[in-house]
Amino acid sequence: MLNRIILIGRLTRDPELRYTPAGVAVTQFTLAVDRNFTGQNGEREADFIPVVTWRQLAETCANYLRKGRLTAVEGRIQVRNYENNEGKRVYVTEVIADNVRFLESTQNREGGTPSSGASVPEEPAYGGGNNSGRGNNNNVPRNNNNQDPFSGDGKPIDISDDDLPF
Repeated sequence: MLNRIILIGRLTRDPELRYTPAGVAVTQFTLAVDRNFTGQNGEREADFIPVVTWRQLAETCANYLRKGRLTAVEGRIQVRNYENNEGKRVYVTEVIADNVRFLESTQNREGGTPSSGASVPEEPAYGGGNNSGRGNNNNVPRNNNNQDPFSGDGKPIDISDDDLPF
C-alpha cells in the first residue's frame, strides 16, 4: 500500500509553531495549490491544504517559511476525527510532511538580503518527522549543481502522460 503526496504551493500565512506537553515541536501551515483549470468566471481556483510538520522540521519551517513563499511538501495524507463540544464527529484531513523544500529564497521574494538578518540555509531541503523505521538518508549523495527543478515563475508544470510511472 502507498500513501505519498507531493504538493507545490504558496503559504497562506506564517507557520504556527507549538510544543506538545512532552516538548515535541509541531508546526501547522496551509498551502494554496493552484488547480490546472479555470472556473466558470475565468479565474484559476486553488485548493487550501493543511500541512503539519514535527520535531526539527517543524522548527526549521517556523524559522524560515513565511506567508506567500513558494514551497514543496512531501509527505502522507492523514485523516483523523474527534468529537467536538456539541457532540458531533469532526473529520480532519491533513498532510503530515516528511520533507519540505523552500523553492525560492527570501532574497528572490524581497529583492534584497534576507529579512531579520538570518542567513538562509544553502541547501533548502529539509527532512524530518516520521521515518517509520526507514532509517535516515544523511549519507545519500545529492546532486549539488544548484539547479532547482522546481524553480520558475510559479506557473503549472506541463507533464505528459508518457512521463508518469502509472
